[in-house]
Amino acid sequence: FLSEACDLIFDAASRGNQFLIVGTKEGVADLVARAAIKARCHYVNKKWLGGLLTNWSTTEKRLHKFRDLKIKQKMGRLKHLTKGDTTKLKRQLSHLQAYLGGVKYMKRLPDIVIILDQHKEYIALRECITLGIPTICLIDTNCDPDLVDFPIPANDDARSS
Repeated sequence: FLSEACDLIFDAASRGNQFLIVGTKEGVADLVARAAIKARCHYVNKKWLGGLLTNWSTTEKRLHKFRDLKIKQKMGRLKHLTKGDTTKLKRQLSHLQAYLGGVKYMKRLPDIVIILDQHKEYIALRECITLGIPTICLIDTNCDPDLVDFPIPANDDARSS
């Protein structure tokens, strides 16, 4: 199963497809971010926001708002606002960075989604099934392999998996 998934990823990467890696467990969140950045993939490692993929038009608006706030912060425009407005925008920027930071450059829906824990990321998996996006997933004994396109049997509780 791992070999099939690797072949799929290799072929898709050679065609220039986009990947999204989803892993929000506390123990693997930092690994997901590092691996995705290294592979130049999009990632979600804090919390899956329901409707991230199925409600793509709203997600695009939030990503646009996030990029605008980042630009305003870099250009120093936040310094010209009142203290309360600056605090409010910084809090909003921090929130957007935490939850959408890994997908901030995603311009369209991903071609393949890699999910590290089917049981915990069930909403993400359902969104992929609804949209017909192929999924690769580490599945444990408490998971249903029929829901995933490319299941990889593994212990999803172990960081080394």
